Amino acid sequence: MHSESADSEMGRLDSQSPLARLREWPLLRQVRDRDVRGLGLTAQSSQGAQLAARPAGADRAPLATRVGFFTDSSICIGCKACEVACKEWNLLPDDGRNFLANSYDNSGGLGANTWRHVAFIEQERKTPHAAPRSGLRGDPGEAGFAGTPEDGDVRWLMNSDVCKHCAEAACLEVCPTGAIFRTEFGTVVIQPDVCNGCGYCVPACPFGVIERRERDGRAFKCTLCYDRLKADLTPACAKACPTQSISFGPVEEMEEKARARLNALQAQGNVDARLYGLEDAGGEGVGGTGSIFLLLDRPEVYGLPSQPVTPTRRLAQGWGGAALAAGGLILGVVAAVLGGRR
Repeated sequence: MHSESADSEMGRLDSQSPLARLREWPLLRQVRDRDVRGLGLTAQSSQGAQLAARPAGADRAPLATRVGFFTDSSICIGCKACEVACKEWNLLPDDGRNFLANSYDNSGGLGANTWRHVAFIEQERKTPHAAPRSGLRGDPGEAGFAGTPEDGDVRWLMNSDVCKHCAEAACLEVCPTGAIFRTEFGTVVIQPDVCNGCGYCVPACPFGVIERRERDGRAFKCTLCYDRLKADLTPACAKACPTQSISFGPVEEMEEKARARLNALQAQGNVDARLYGLEDAGGEGVGGTGSIFLLLDRPEVYGLPSQPVTPTRRLAQGWGGAALAAGGLILGVVAAVLGGRR
């Protein structure tokens, strides 16, 4: 048992000593804080504004605000500046000059080397209707991009996808090495130097975000620019977005901004507009996300699951089924043995 005096003594250790650094290893830190799910001791919900300060003896880290993205697909122009900025800052390999026969998309989707992905969706609209105007200068509707279409006209749907940084992160829960941890900003990060390439996180993610790099088998995904956050900088993708389609800030503020934007679009007549990633809008199964999206059509159109669920939520049901099956097997064996004796 760890006594209070022992903790106090540990707190007086040099913060640069090997033992002090070992105590701050993410897995040990979460176990020490009795927070194995990495949600933060004071996090009340997926919209909790404050995460717990991690005790470190006499020194305590300051409380951090949970941050995230709001991506407004209604003003995304598909320039891919976010993709390029992400790759440049994180030194990610290029995707190659691939022809996917899928509009202007050459990266295909999120993966180990693509942490931001701009989806291009072409939709043929056969029922003419007046398209809503965003009210922004340079509204594509002014150039006929989303005017009053005739049969056979095509509209573009563009959206910059990214890791959702779920409140109930399945990848974090299944990682056996502690390579995946929750930061003081509420984001979920993979440590490549700790990852052993087991791949458990890949099928656990309900959004299909994580991928293992073919070269060495380790898993990679968006870190929400953890290194930039620690330096009080905006993530590279949000900084590079020319239309401010990608907003960054405290999750509560992002939610308020998303709801206000949705109300404005619906007031203009865009009845198909919806939010995705909130605890009451597409994020119920993961406790809400740190990446909120405003979509102009169903999530499936953008390649997003309509009802994502953290697989570990079903563990009790799975173990219950296994127990029933084991019980039935035992009863069958007992019946067979007793019947054979007759």
